[in-house]
Amino acid sequence: MTGMAYLRLIPRGKLDEEDAGMSVKDVIESKLATVLSPRHLQVVNESGNHNVPDGSESHFKVVLVSDDFEGERLLQRHKRVNRVLAEELENQIHALALHTYTASEWQSKHGDAPMSPPCKGGSAKTQ
Repeated sequence: MTGMAYLRLIPRGKLDEEDAGMSVKDVIESKLATVLSPRHLQVVNESGNHNVPDGSESHFKVVLVSDDFEGERLLQRHKRVNRVLAEELENQIHALALHTYTASEWQSKHGDAPMSPPCKGGSAKTQ
């Protein structure tokens, strides 16, 4: 089948008890939030932009602002994130785009507060 090469199934033996039943996105958020204490964390499932079956969780973008990155080069930051997510990268994640910042880098690029996601009109009421 076309696109099936990108689908990675979750081996049941690889899940921690607390991770069981969580989506891959939720596991990524939980692990990064616990280990890196981010000031801002955004995890986006970008699998729908790729040739994978509907509902796949294999391609992600992570935007992470953490004081732990202070004094680290970009490669060191990415290695740190990859270590935290080593099991998921081995078993579920096919592609991971990382955007890692210190608080001062984020502030100079985006201002004082993280940008809000674009509105999709979910609260618009029809009459």
